[in-house]
This record gives sequence, structure tokens and C-alpha cells, in this order.
Amino acid sequence: MSRKVLLLTGDGGDGYEVLYAFQRFLEARWEPVIAALARRPLHLVIRDREPGWSTYVERPGHTIDADVAVTAVAAKDFAALLILGGRAPEYLRNDPSVLSLLREFMRQDKWIFAIGHGVQLLTAAGLATGRMLTAHEHVQVEVERAGGTYLSRQAVRDGRLVTGQNWRSHPEFYREIFFCLGEVTRGAGS
Repeated sequence: MSRKVLLLTGDGGDGYEVLYAFQRFLEARWEPVIAALARRPLHLVIRDREPGWSTYVERPGHTIDADVAVTAVAAKDFAALLILGGRAPEYLRNDPSVLSLLREFMRQDKWIFAIGHGVQLLTAAGLATGRMLTAHEHVQVEVERAGGTYLSRQAVRDGRLVTGQNWRSHPEFYREIFFCLGEVTRGAGS
């Protein structure tokens, strides 16, 4: 059984979500593999609220290297996929190879996790229809237009799909992720 988890992001990815996920999987003895459109350094951003603003703000953040290009990934090599948020999903959802990869994970009945704006990739790939999901509040309309049901909760599990609202949801979201991954290891006798 593979202990690899694919972390999908790109330039403009939420730095806190990306770095927390990477380190949290390492801590739990899983192998995080960062995928992007190309294998190269990625420029992450810091997103947060500012007093008096009606929306979040973005500032340059850390960089992290993509381990693999999306086109070189096979779902069969991974236990799960985590789609991270930030601004990266805005353009990743327009790439046919990204959408094809998401559908491949779904066809193979792999765990798919998405947080914040990462849920935009689920809607673009047609994977939100008939599902209960949470996401960043600004993604609610996309979820509903894609045939999903938006729930205002920190984390939502619907079958083999788990979604989280934003980085403030990390405790609930990762508790659910590691419960699900525990099912993988218990099923494999690990």
C-alpha cells in the first residue's frame, strides 16, 4: 500500500495551507509529493483578513519546489490527493491535465481532500454534483451552480471526498483526513 499523498498546488497557492499539509504528512509518516503544472520552484502567498476590507488580502510568501509535473502523475501510485487553496486553483481549473487527474483519482476510488479555494477544481472537474461540500465562503456559489450542496462547516466528509473551509479549519479538516487515511492502513493490514 502506498503511503504517498499528492499535494496539488501552484504559484499563488496558500502558503500556510501548503506548508502545513507538507509538514503534517511528514510528521504522520506519510510521503507528501507536491505536484504543479511544471516541476520548478512555486511562489506561495499569504492570505488573511485586514480590518476594514471586505475580502482577504494577499502578500508574497515562501517558495517550495514542485516534486513532479501533473502530467507525470498516475493516481495508482498514491493513497490520496489533497487539493490546496489560495489563488492557484483559479488557473489550475482551466488545465485539462489537472481535471483529468482529478477524475482519475475519483475513478480509482482514492481519497480526495480539498480545502478553501481548492474546491474550485472539484467543481470544474464535475466532481461536486450531488455532493455535500464546504469551501471558502467565496466558492459557495460555484459549489451550488455545479450541483453540490454547500455546508457552512469547518470540514465535511461525503463518501471518499473530504473538504475544509480554509486554514482556520485545519484541526477539524486534518482530524478527518487522518481518520480516512487510517481506514486505508487498517484495510491494508498496516
